Amino acid sequence: MDIYLQTLGNFLAYFVASVGLSAVFLGLYTWITPYREAALIHAGNRAAAISMTGAGIGFVIPLASTIAHSLNLVDMLVWGVVAMIVQLAIYALARITQPQLATAITEDRVSVAIVLAGVSLGVGVLNAACMTF
Repeated sequence: MDIYLQTLGNFLAYFVASVGLSAVFLGLYTWITPYREAALIHAGNRAAAISMTGAGIGFVIPLASTIAHSLNLVDMLVWGVVAMIVQLAIYALARITQPQLATAITEDRVSVAIVLAGVSLGVGVLNAACMTF
């Protein structure tokens, strides 16, 4: 039985670290958006839910790649932060190139949210592929 639990400590360390990084990412993402996702989602705003979910998954995909390819926990944390910066930068770029984005999300324009989520997911996949060093 001991042989099966030898790596449980590593699993727990990586899992806790990745959940922590995900929480930090979502906190930063909701901080840089000009609208309050939680309130919008609670009120039934589908666009806010779609865009936030896309950003979250767009971050978790490269984070999973860093877990799978990292040399150790510190390496995973460093590359996890890189993934976070890339995903936040993509949102900032979207805001710069599409100034009506914030209004569209608060007005529950689902089509805009789907495009934003798609961009977040696409960049997340590319980000993950680039991290398969």
